[in-house]
Amino acid sequence: MTRSYNRNGRDPVEDSRRSDVYRKGPVLLRGDQIPAETSDERLLRKDADADWVHSDPWRVMRIQSEFVEGFGALAELGPAISVFGSARSAPDSAEYRMGEEVGRRLVEAGYAVITGGGPGVMEAANKGACEAGGVSVGLGIELPFEQGMNQWVDLGVNFRYFFARKTMFVKYALGFIVLPGGFGTMDELWEALTLVQTGKVRSFPIVLVGTGYWGGLLDWVRSTMVPAGVIAPVDVDLIQLVDTTEEAVDRIRGRLAVMDEEARSRERAAQEAAGSGA
Repeated sequence: MTRSYNRNGRDPVEDSRRSDVYRKGPVLLRGDQIPAETSDERLLRKDADADWVHSDPWRVMRIQSEFVEGFGALAELGPAISVFGSARSAPDSAEYRMGEEVGRRLVEAGYAVITGGGPGVMEAANKGACEAGGVSVGLGIELPFEQGMNQWVDLGVNFRYFFARKTMFVKYALGFIVLPGGFGTMDELWEALTLVQTGKVRSFPIVLVGTGYWGGLLDWVRSTMVPAGVIAPVDVDLIQLVDTTEEAVDRIRGRLAVMDEEARSRERAAQEAAGSGA
């Protein structure tokens, strides 16, 4: 029988029995997978091009750096609410004015304001927070048509990756207020709902502002998704729909107060159970 040999000139049958093992960090390599040079050699080699900065391992380092920078910048932020809405809302629009009011009311209620840092409703909420003397945060994203961080952001972090940015929205906010917006706003809304529905995060309040804008969507959720059995009727209650910025902030405060009391009750019950067990 004639054997075919691999590209290294070795018998593949013999290769299967080889005990040669090359460890590259957590990765184990054998046979043809063993590299011709070590990681140190590649690191110290004078490369003729910079293709390596676009490799997946290097992207992992960039992703890691985004989380580190975001966590470091926002660690001492304090109580905050994320505000979402369209980047396309003009300064003379009703949505922009609502954004300003939301930002101002949230600061007056004791919260910092987090937005995507862009124009439109995001700019409006940052402006309202800034003019009210509060902390105005912008979490920007690298996009082909990105206009940069708006001028009303006091604390800004720019991200390359949407998923890193979304983590910051959820990690450092106690709740979401969602004004009229497009696909980006919808993406952030459904992400938050999914995290709450699946129990990945505690049930923080999610408030939509504008019955005329969001009402049809919620009607479809109730009339189509619930009967189809893809969500439970109680899942719809995760969303609160209001028409004014005052109602939106009141719903946020009310829900957070209820959640805090529920947490204290659980803590007291746990302490009493531990005491009775002793």
